[in-house]
Amino acid sequence: MAVTAQHAPVVRISSPTGRWILLTTVLGSSMALLDSTVVNVALPRIGRDLHANLAALQWTVNAYLVTLAGLILLGGSLGDRYGRRKVFVLGVVWFAAASLCCGLAPNATVLVAARALQGVGGALLTPGSLALIQASFHPDDRARAVGLWSGFGGIGAAVGPFLGGWLVAGPGWRWVFLLNIPLALVCAPVAVRHVPESSDRTAHGRFDVLGAALGALSLALVTYALIEARGGTWVVALTAAAGVLAAVAFVYVEKHRRDPMMPPDIFTSRQFTAVNLVTLCVYAAFGGFFFLTALQLQVVSGYSPLEAGTALLPTTVLMLLFSARSAALADRIGPRLPLTAGPLLCAAALLLMLRVGAGADYLTDVLPALLVMGAGMVTLVAPLTATVLASVDTARAGLASGINNAAARAAGLIAVAALPLLAGMGPEAYRSADAFDAAFHRAMPICAAVLVVGAVLAFATVRRPARGCRRPECRTHGSVTTPPLETGRGGAASGTAPAA
Repeated sequence: MAVTAQHAPVVRISSPTGRWILLTTVLGSSMALLDSTVVNVALPRIGRDLHANLAALQWTVNAYLVTLAGLILLGGSLGDRYGRRKVFVLGVVWFAAASLCCGLAPNATVLVAARALQGVGGALLTPGSLALIQASFHPDDRARAVGLWSGFGGIGAAVGPFLGGWLVAGPGWRWVFLLNIPLALVCAPVAVRHVPESSDRTAHGRFDVLGAALGALSLALVTYALIEARGGTWVVALTAAAGVLAAVAFVYVEKHRRDPMMPPDIFTSRQFTAVNLVTLCVYAAFGGFFFLTALQLQVVSGYSPLEAGTALLPTTVLMLLFSARSAALADRIGPRLPLTAGPLLCAAALLLMLRVGAGADYLTDVLPALLVMGAGMVTLVAPLTATVLASVDTARAGLASGINNAAARAAGLIAVAALPLLAGMGPEAYRSADAFDAAFHRAMPICAAVLVVGAVLAFATVRRPARGCRRPECRTHGSVTTPPLETGRGGAASGTAPAA
């Protein structure tokens, strides 16, 4: 059965097909969510086994984010044109094949390359999982289906750090990646057999491949320059300049294409521009925090991988339990106060992390900071998504969400690249408890300051949305690395036709 933009979806959630769709999309999105939460816990063991320096560990995180952030909008458009199920299955298979390469990597160079390929698969399957739900379910069942999808996906995100720590401490860090293969072996055949195909017959023109390539290239070059800046060589300077030129070229291309991947006119909405600046601030701080905290707990505090993974659970659990209530509160009082108070709470949590050092006690030193962090994230994430959707026309809601999601990922990768440099971490810092602890205590105030900037921006620029604007359908959310991804009505996360 094919579902097009011109035909209303008819699948009911209580039907066998409806249950198969939910199973497939939850498995697919869980692959990407698990990967985003478990890899940080595995970094110290990866570095030890592959004899990798800190730069290689940064690239292990960032190679994935570069391709994912750069290509996620294009991935949504591909699903619109060629079939959302087809592109989703391609993403699942691609992601699993890249995960196998990660699990078998003989050295850090191969691991980083495989992680970049994983990001390509993630860009195909991440927007596709929610788009399949939007395009398949009857309108009366869609909200409940999205709720079940986001809830089960959030459980996967919560289990991720614990599962990752158990795998790293037991079978080994390679199983963090190999775990994706059995998930894909279930997900792909079920999708092919039971999930209806859907596409958008109004999608037309050529894809904005050049824009996507320039965006990813700019991120990669800037990331390289930041990671390698300690050397201060002319190669680093040239790479930084090339990254800026690629960014300028990206803007030029998007302004002059007929149907660009990221239409510049969407930023004529001051509210949309402002909330994306807030997004850059808060998710840069989150990216740096979770990257360094997973290392701090193991390198300095002496936690095992399992203990470090379990230690990070409270933030995700709080998100799962209270994100829907936070969304309802923001609907009543408006987003300005939550988007101001949330980053300030998170900033306070990062300052509380200064208590975490050698021999840190979990209940008195670590847990209070993580509870405050979780409270701050609960306060701000749902209103952030609602404000993004409300700041543009309803027809462009999916596009707005895709841009915001990509901005959050880009902010995280820039933070992982820049924060060790700003905190004075040397290439071998993670091998020395004293050196890493000193740098960690310099990094947390930097992240807190970035969050304060985000709070000030929110207070100065965010206003209550007009009545009748688009509201988020994903009310329960468990990811700590990105805001929820929303689609257009029956469309992909790009929310727009493929670029010409």
